[in-house]
Amino acid sequence: MDFGVNLLNFGTGTTPASLAQQALDARDFGYTFAMISDHIAVTADVDAVYPSPFYDQFALAAFLAGRVPGLTLGTSVTVVPYRHPLHTARLAANVDQLCEGGFILDAGIGWSEPEFEVLGVEFKDRGRISDEYLAVIRGAWREDPYSFRGAYVSFDGVRTSPAPASRPGIPVWVGGDSPAALRRAARFGEAWHPYKPSVRRLRAALPVLAAEADAAGRAAPALAPRLHLRVTERPLGEDRPAGHGTSDQIRRDLWALAELGATHVLFDTYAGFPELTRGTAREDRALLERVVTRFVDPVSGTPR
Repeated sequence: MDFGVNLLNFGTGTTPASLAQQALDARDFGYTFAMISDHIAVTADVDAVYPSPFYDQFALAAFLAGRVPGLTLGTSVTVVPYRHPLHTARLAANVDQLCEGGFILDAGIGWSEPEFEVLGVEFKDRGRISDEYLAVIRGAWREDPYSFRGAYVSFDGVRTSPAPASRPGIPVWVGGDSPAALRRAARFGEAWHPYKPSVRRLRAALPVLAAEADAAGRAAPALAPRLHLRVTERPLGEDRPAGHGTSDQIRRDLWALAELGATHVLFDTYAGFPELTRGTAREDRALLERVVTRFVDPVSGTPR
């Protein structure tokens, strides 16, 4: 397995220097990839969870590409309906060209209805929009010039170069764990990227994902979960998210992921609410160092 870090690109005290240091720490600890979250219009509901300032994921990836060689960069997730698909395709391809470690585009449909309203995108259509836009993004990476006719976008003869540097192409991961998200991952993804899954939930979902991929005439996507880290003194219940619990429970989670065939594991130190965070970059750094000294071996790609 490859192990990665979700960079905290938001909140008081976040600066270009602190963001570069997060990425440097991740690389120096042995993590092989780093992912960046997405919001464009930080509405009140978004700010309550991911407080401003909020650094743009593509701009930040381009910034880090020239300062932290050796890391693969990516998004967790890009909210696909927020941008015209040609814009997303171009941004991703450009960053993939700029980053020697390559780029991963992780796609999601979004959750903030007020943010959709500000951006003038129909919240109720976000799933259908995402499916069409993902088809456009893949097409734009393959063809130059490129033409498309769809329900939400149509165009003829648009130049899309530079193409991605990665071969056979930029990996697309698909987030979410709803039935629609599993279908989307099966149709468009190289990997499925669930957030805070329990091991039990993964065991139940993977056969569904494989069946959806078979129906779509594709190989089943790889498993690449994002684990929120929460180390406790006392054991938690078995339905807890993977990555929550005692050190022994977290080790068992990671071995279970290896047995399920996970190719990547993304570690996230953010608790999801500002008042529950540890509050300092030093503490986040210490937790990520603890992971590689006690839970995983980045060199062998195995749990400890």
